[in-house]
Amino acid sequence: MKKFLNEFRTFALRGNVLDLAVGVIIGGAFQGIVKSLVDDVISPIIGLFAKKDFSALVITIADVNIRYGAFITAIINFIIMAFLIFLLVKGMNRLSTIGTRKAEEPAKEVTTKECPFCYSQISIKATRCSHCTSILEEEQA
Repeated sequence: MKKFLNEFRTFALRGNVLDLAVGVIIGGAFQGIVKSLVDDVISPIIGLFAKKDFSALVITIADVNIRYGAFITAIINFIIMAFLIFLLVKGMNRLSTIGTRKAEEPAKEVTTKECPFCYSQISIKATRCSHCTSILEEEQA
């Protein structure tokens, strides 16, 4: 039993679990702010066009109320939350790259050289210029 509790403690105190817990708590608080924004600001503005409380829009079919206004409010909540999370992740990715250098590009392999007679570009393996037909001396390494 002691080994089991030690394994659980190691698991629970790992950085990933703590980060996830903090993220869930902050996300819950953040959701309350976004819900208030939609319910208290955006829905009343949209309700101006519908001439009543937007979240109370209902269609009644055979004595069943379909609350499509509440559904649209939930969709607006989701879109705003998704957009804000996108901005947050984008900002965190940008912060994580600050201070890191870009990987240096490997040097390109030289595949051409200049003809010493006509100054045109020819293959590095050429023994005769394809433009002026001059015989090229092999360069000594």
